[in-house]
Amino acid sequence: MPTVLTEAPVQPIPPEPPRKRWTRAECAFLETSGLFDQQKLELVEGELINKMSKKRPHTNSLVLLMNWLIQTFGPPFVNPETPIDVAPEDNPTNEPQPDLIVLKRELSCFVSANPQPKDLHLVVEVADTSLNFDLTTKAALYARAGIREYWVLDVPGRRLLVHREPKSGIYASVIAYGEAESVAPLAAPQKPFRVADAFPV
Repeated sequence: MPTVLTEAPVQPIPPEPPRKRWTRAECAFLETSGLFDQQKLELVEGELINKMSKKRPHTNSLVLLMNWLIQTFGPPFVNPETPIDVAPEDNPTNEPQPDLIVLKRELSCFVSANPQPKDLHLVVEVADTSLNFDLTTKAALYARAGIREYWVLDVPGRRLLVHREPKSGIYASVIAYGEAESVAPLAAPQKPFRVADAFPV
């Protein structure tokens, strides 16, 4: 039976040295200067997050879930690791690149600008070592943007955490589905996804 989560898991965070906070304008300058060429980075809350280090279980689950989304929505609507816009007040210091997004319009509609929250059916993060970050920082960012549905695939826990009903910067509904359970996206209620299908064995 799916489990309703009333609180996001919070792990103790050790003290860290001060960090430089970045803006999208600064990142755009660095990108045009070629300094981002060797790294896959995303801007979240003014910090540059390295997305390069993915372990094999993460990649396997990402591919399996992406293939299911493509079968459900069609290739022109499913994008991997694509920058998106968030809430207007968050955009200057945020340009997240979710592992997967499902667009409401074909990708050909987005030539130069990022998809906006209103353009998205679903945002997905596949979490191996980033689970706490995806369930707290990313969830709050997407909720403030009003993104209707946000999935976090917890690879080590072999479960899917489905976030819905964004209100006042949080998701009012967060439900965990175990690998023996299924859930359908809001945009495709007739197409249930079996959580076990995101794991090769």
